[in-house]
Amino acid sequence: MDLFIILVICLSCLILLSLWNRSYAKGKLPPGPTPLPVIGNILQLNTKNISKSISMLAKDYGPVFTVYFGMKPTVVLHGYEAIKEALIDQGEVFSGRGSFPVIEKITQGFGVIFSNGERWKQIRRFSLMVLRNMGMGKKTIEDRIQEEALCLVEALKKTNASPCDPTFLLGCVPCNVISSIIFQNRFDYRDQKFLTLMKYFNENFETVSSPWIQLYNAFPFLRVLPGSHNVIFKNFALQRSFILEKVKEHQESLDINNPRDFIDYFLIRMEKEKHNKESEFTMDNLVATIWDMFSAGTETTSTTMRYGLLLLLKHPEISAKVREEIDHVVGKNRSVCMQDRSRMPYTDAVVHEIQRYIDLTPTSLPHAVTQDIRFREYLIPKGTTILTDLTSVLYDDKEFPNPEKFDPGHFLDESGNFKKSDYFMAFSAGKQAFYVHIRGHVR
Repeated sequence: MDLFIILVICLSCLILLSLWNRSYAKGKLPPGPTPLPVIGNILQLNTKNISKSISMLAKDYGPVFTVYFGMKPTVVLHGYEAIKEALIDQGEVFSGRGSFPVIEKITQGFGVIFSNGERWKQIRRFSLMVLRNMGMGKKTIEDRIQEEALCLVEALKKTNASPCDPTFLLGCVPCNVISSIIFQNRFDYRDQKFLTLMKYFNENFETVSSPWIQLYNAFPFLRVLPGSHNVIFKNFALQRSFILEKVKEHQESLDINNPRDFIDYFLIRMEKEKHNKESEFTMDNLVATIWDMFSAGTETTSTTMRYGLLLLLKHPEISAKVREEIDHVVGKNRSVCMQDRSRMPYTDAVVHEIQRYIDLTPTSLPHAVTQDIRFREYLIPKGTTILTDLTSVLYDDKEFPNPEKFDPGHFLDESGNFKKSDYFMAFSAGKQAFYVHIRGHVR
């Protein structure tokens, strides 16, 4: 029996190695560490700090290399030149969304962030159009942000300058701005449904970054086991119910000549295309897109504000300069607006440096190539997952001298004017960077 088991194991390994060789033969993938059968390079990667592992591997294999998460090859891009060449210079080919099994299980390929092909193009184009339209209406997105900022200030005043943890309040702000865009109205910070909705998004954001979910994404069959992926599935089911309830309210009060928010715009488009069996404007896409918008703008924005506040507390000399510029340009009798931005180069530089320094999404979401492509001297087959190491761009010491130091000077020229940088890729770049669009409207 022991000999039989050994033979079965050896035969299995030979079959797996043969399959591996075929995958290499299909396209001349970039070099990389030798993968083990079934588990790939999992043991060679620090799942708690993937970006650090990528940087170490890049020293041996260069800016373009291949790693295996399980049996699936992933081409990694390290450094500005490689990422720019892929996401910007050849953005159309690299515009596919890479595999992310735990989210695919939830969205089923609907929505805008985790969809592909014609569906992605249509929903993305429509969503950005609605955001632009709402920015030009009677109550612009900027008005909504100013209103929410005042609500935040009032809530902070109620603490009477006593020590407090602002995490919750900072989370309310972007969530309410997005709520006003999607649901027409904001929520009171004590509204129980609002608090529950925030709780689900916070839990999902923390869970999806955990080592277990990275393991799940490499081996999706683990869904049969108990684990934190079930928390995400449960939360999404509850969030979906909340969204559907809001959609039903909108259907009952819809005026096709006077759309109030994102849901109204989508429902009107659904009605126009109800006889088109190929239409992408369906209830599934509406629910998934709303979920995507909250996911893209809520936790990322609130976390950026929280880290920004901590950095300003740690660097009082920088805080003082920001305060001085705000007092000079804005004064104390009105709210800051986007028109002030061009006259506040130091504050603009501080905001950019916060995003660069905290490096909130080190590898962003996975991309995929939409067709076979010759990239540099390699041939990458259609559908191959692409991972971008944004840390290597944000912490490039040639573009940002002494990158480990928090220094707004990274975005200022010698005259103190704001200096743009092509290396500022806080949330990726190119056609699949929907996070950037959403956060731009929220911010």
